[in-house]
Amino acid sequence: MPDIPVLETDRLVLRGFRADDLEAMTTMWAMPEVVRYIGGVPLSREQSWTRLLRQIGMWSVMNFGFWAITEKRSGQLIGEAGFHEMRRDMTPRIEDTLEAGWGLLPGFHGRGYASEALRAMLPWAEANHGGLPVTCIIDPANAASIRLAEQHGFREFARSTYLGSDIVLFRKAPA
Repeated sequence: MPDIPVLETDRLVLRGFRADDLEAMTTMWAMPEVVRYIGGVPLSREQSWTRLLRQIGMWSVMNFGFWAITEKRSGQLIGEAGFHEMRRDMTPRIEDTLEAGWGLLPGFHGRGYASEALRAMLPWAEANHGGLPVTCIIDPANAASIRLAEQHGFREFARSTYLGSDIVLFRKAPA
């Protein structure tokens, strides 16, 4: 298993995924509210397992990846956030960037948890991969994620389609 850093905030612990996170991930990614702006189709347990393995494996290959977001008080897995390199077949290309992403269980939306996770992971990215641009793609109907990205210094630089869906591409402005 790769040495995945643990990031802590006042309310959260961002840690590497483990095999025993499968049931929590399966529950999360089966929720229509979670996938609404991310493909729109709930994931099966098998697909969640593949996602879990990807989250762990990204760290081994790229030296960055996604963290499991756990609530410090309860220890509950409440979402995920981090960076990946997906080699997406789209224009414009965002290969060779840290593609940021985040997702939370619906009960944790609107409570500042995603912002808190971004405040931990963005400085980590700058300290460990400062030469790479940070990007993200967001469904144009996902006003909450667009607002969150903009609050953390991301600026729209293009609109495109990916897998048949409209997307907005953002790049983090240099600090």
